[in-house]
Amino acid sequence: MPSAFINAIGTAVPGHDIHAAFIDWAAGRLAEERDRKLFARMAARSGIRHRWSVLAPTADGGSPIESGGFYAGAWPGTAARMQMYEALAPGLAGQAVEALAARASLDGVTHLVVASCTGFVAPGIDQLLAGRFSLGASVERLLVGYMGCYAAVAALRSARHIVRSEPDARVLVVCVELSSLHLQAADAIEPLLALLQFGDGAAAALVTGEASGLEIGQPFATTLPDSAGLIRWEIGDHGFAMHLSGEVPGAITAALGDPQTRATLFPTPPEHVDAWAVHAGGRSILDAVEHGLGLAPDALADSRAILDAFGNMSSATLMFVLDRMMAAPPRRGMALAFGPGVAAEGFAFSAAS
Repeated sequence: MPSAFINAIGTAVPGHDIHAAFIDWAAGRLAEERDRKLFARMAARSGIRHRWSVLAPTADGGSPIESGGFYAGAWPGTAARMQMYEALAPGLAGQAVEALAARASLDGVTHLVVASCTGFVAPGIDQLLAGRFSLGASVERLLVGYMGCYAAVAALRSARHIVRSEPDARVLVVCVELSSLHLQAADAIEPLLALLQFGDGAAAALVTGEASGLEIGQPFATTLPDSAGLIRWEIGDHGFAMHLSGEVPGAITAALGDPQTRATLFPTPPEHVDAWAVHAGGRSILDAVEHGLGLAPDALADSRAILDAFGNMSSATLMFVLDRMMAAPPRRGMALAFGPGVAAEGFAFSAAS
């Protein structure tokens, strides 16, 4: 069968760092002093220093939760948040495509795959991007919607299938997420810690049959047992509410430590993997993968670096991690992400030969 390769990746984030302002706001939501102290300790240990938002600062430079910001006063409804998504998501996605175009020619793109779970618009971002970059009316489009953090796996896996069935195909894959549009009026530690993880970002990749970059190998997927309620992403009257249970890291550690689950998931035994591109869903998630697989302390350094600089950008995050690996592609790599379900999905990858 023909092979499929990620030839290049481009990434983009907005220019507004909201992480410190969020921590101050969240602490003020907690009534008890002991809860505020606990939240401060957890925030300091989060492994995150920066998260970026498409929401502009206020006129005097304040954050979106201050007077004059998007979240000031009454909480915006879902319609207002979707209007912001329609206005801002295509632009951020376009920046990632432009960054990709600086590294690889987008001439002759035949297919466009877009993944996003933080908003809906029609005509879709796929159509808007096709028009902006003159991809042609005949470009074949696929929208991967509402799959959450592992959607990049689904998008790249779909690109692989396309190239293996049509060896001359040139597939543009785009992930764009505006998580900061979904701040919730939480006043308890667990939901505030979940909100602490997320930021905005976009990534774009070119997948073809040309042997350069990273070869996409065998994909894999499973659902962790008895985990359906641990990660949920619900649409309400005030945006999309993420429910992230504190039991998730333990469930991941237990699953990855189980020989049968490992055999189901990984086409290459973990001890033979040279590099791990793990979705940076949070420090506790990365710790769970490290402990469950018995990895060396520096095995997830690329994922931790992305978490530190950008937070969890949902589907775009894994592409950022892969981008860090493009300069020195591994001989045997493994991509892995988790999302609602709790589902675990990924694929093997290696340096193009």
